[in-house]
Amino acid sequence: MTDAAVPARPASSSPADAIRRVGIVFAGGPAPAANAVISAAATSFLEDGREVIGFFHGYSNLQDYHPVTHRLLPDQHYRIFEERDLRGIRNARGINIGTARANPGKGIETPADLDDERKCERLANVYRALVDLEIDALISIGGDDTLKTANLLFEYQRRLPAAAKRVRVVHLPKTIDNDYRGIDFTFGFFTAVDFMAKELQNLRADALATSSYFIVETMGRKAGWLSYGVAIAGEANLVIAVEDVIDELALPHPERRLLAIDALVDRIVDLILTRERRGKHYGTIVLAEGLAELLPDEVIATLPRDDHGHIPLGGIDLGKLVSERVAARYEQRTGGKKKIASVQLGYESRCAPPHAFDVMLGSQLGIGAYRALVEENLDGHMVSVSGQLDLHYVPFAELVNPHNLRTEVRFIVPGSDFHRLARFLETRVDRLREWAPGRRVER
Repeated sequence: MTDAAVPARPASSSPADAIRRVGIVFAGGPAPAANAVISAAATSFLEDGREVIGFFHGYSNLQDYHPVTHRLLPDQHYRIFEERDLRGIRNARGINIGTARANPGKGIETPADLDDERKCERLANVYRALVDLEIDALISIGGDDTLKTANLLFEYQRRLPAAAKRVRVVHLPKTIDNDYRGIDFTFGFFTAVDFMAKELQNLRADALATSSYFIVETMGRKAGWLSYGVAIAGEANLVIAVEDVIDELALPHPERRLLAIDALVDRIVDLILTRERRGKHYGTIVLAEGLAELLPDEVIATLPRDDHGHIPLGGIDLGKLVSERVAARYEQRTGGKKKIASVQLGYESRCAPPHAFDVMLGSQLGIGAYRALVEENLDGHMVSVSGQLDLHYVPFAELVNPHNLRTEVRFIVPGSDFHRLARFLETRVDRLREWAPGRRVER
């Protein structure tokens, strides 16, 4: 044993009893109710007489672990939780153990890579750190990239010699983007929607006062869940997400879907002109940031990517790009000028005070980690919730592609009731050049 702070452990007689020390790691971007998840999970184990360690800043320290040159030390690299650390934090902002996007599985792209010592070096460091700290189970909290890492750690251990120690792994899904397979809604989503929807309503009031338009780009990565939620709750006049890039909004391409930016601009101008004919000279339009990935190659090819291979979509500033073109097209079609401003929303919502539902959902997921490990004796599973916070446990194998070891994004289904909800509530645009009063009822 390399950590002098770890006490001797009693012998166990069952898989559940064998879990005496549990680690918690939170990785990826922040999300409201993070502390509710951490608190509920840690408290469940502490109340049952087990130890809980919270690792600071995701996998940053774990992946660089070395028993001589980079030992992990209490209060510097991790916290041994006590009851006082968890008291009254379920509604607290932020993440009490921090987070990071460090990716110990970077470079592992196929099952065969798990047999490559060089590619698995950082993953092996994580495993050795957990073993040396006598961690019996790891609770992973994060998005789909963190789920991928949890699965890699699970699969890596399956390839170890039979006598090697196993650290059981369960994962708790986290993302404000709600683009997660295996669960209906992720904690933080409703808080983010509520926060940004209120911002959108402020912008709507500004637009009304100044006879202008705001084109609002929201976070959400590839999928449109966040943009749709914000548009519905914030009373936008139009929302466009990746799922809407079909028909005239899509450019023909042999390999990938591309956004027809000119068609999008014309659709927005059509909306503005329709509203003007009805005496409405203001409005708000919501665009999902994922649309930026569908821009032509010359726009995104040179952009940097993070450790998980993602383009920093916020750096493209899709809203500004579109607003400038809309203003120019409006002037071209009408001979007049229109103030079209752009705003990016997202970061300010990630550590907002959590919505009560997110606190309840996050707390149930945290307790679900305890129940998965102690009551169900599970390994390699994600904790899920449906209905009236009913717990379910989904094997990693059902969530991760066995060939490329990646997770799949969950998109809004075009034509689904959620998709149609936004379509019913937005302004109905009359595409005719000459508008006849009474043809459509504005919403």
